[in-house]
Amino acid sequence: MTTNKATKILFVVPSLSTFIKKDLELLKRHYDTRILFYSGLKRVLLFLPKLLRGVLWADIAFCRFADNHAFLAILFARLFKRKSIVVVGGYEVARLPGLRYGLNRSRFFPRTVKFVLEKADRVLPVSEALKQEAVENVKVNGTNITVVPNGYDPIRFAPEGEKEPTVITVTEGSTRLRIQLKGLETFVRCASSLSEVKFLIIGIHGKALTQLQQVSQKNVSFIPPLNQERLIKFYRKAKVYCQLSQREGHPNALCEAMLCECVPVGTDTPGIRDVIEDTGFIVPSGDVEATTEAIRKALESDRGSTARERIRGLFTLEKREKKLVEIISHQFKQVEK
Repeated sequence: MTTNKATKILFVVPSLSTFIKKDLELLKRHYDTRILFYSGLKRVLLFLPKLLRGVLWADIAFCRFADNHAFLAILFARLFKRKSIVVVGGYEVARLPGLRYGLNRSRFFPRTVKFVLEKADRVLPVSEALKQEAVENVKVNGTNITVVPNGYDPIRFAPEGEKEPTVITVTEGSTRLRIQLKGLETFVRCASSLSEVKFLIIGIHGKALTQLQQVSQKNVSFIPPLNQERLIKFYRKAKVYCQLSQREGHPNALCEAMLCECVPVGTDTPGIRDVIEDTGFIVPSGDVEATTEAIRKALESDRGSTARERIRGLFTLEKREKKLVEIISHQFKQVEK
């Protein structure tokens, strides 16, 4: 892969989560990269001078998520004739009737997203499902969109030891919206029908935790948010991983669990279906009876190794790094100050 430390990249992000950190690390391996954090509209007056200095220094503004920080970064990049890239993670292009999520969350957010997706030199959604949502929901033509999936380390996320008859799901959050979005009520209702099986929900806290505890049976346990090292231990023990969301872009926890040979059960939504395909069980969203039966079959299934091979073949860190470097090197190889 090409390394060009002469190319300067301003990495503009709202936080440094695991997957954002991975992108930062791989960009630093190949380019002169600086990070700039966006702390929200309340601190935008402090952010703007830093953004201006960063854009003037950089050749490329690279943003994670098509949100307010990307709007400002791309606006500055265009004003000062710099290039721009934005990675679409999921919520930005979602439109869920009845939930304040994605494009429904505010009056002005759809305009922000549309500007970002139309004006960025290259838009990189992490799944084909998100590209489709961008075209259908945001009404962009998609000519500047290239799908680059998230990548995972198959050595770090690997099976170890015997599996236990345990079913897990992982999502971090504390709101009613998180429960609805991730299908957690369906998960605990399935547990009621499989009382001999241990169910684990990892990452839920606050009001969402209290609400779920009130409707859960004794075979459902709740684990607070974990770092990746501790989370991997649960992936390795669990026989089944459930992703029962109403929608997903590219479900990271599902991919990590599949690498650890969990048999996947997921809802029939594009982002989930495209990851699982025939390596697990696909069910209608919110269908407790069908999901319960799928979990029962998954507990008896030997598809764990097949699930691992699918993720290892399609979604590795090496593949993502190669694709990002290729895009930057070819799309922007003429970038010069």
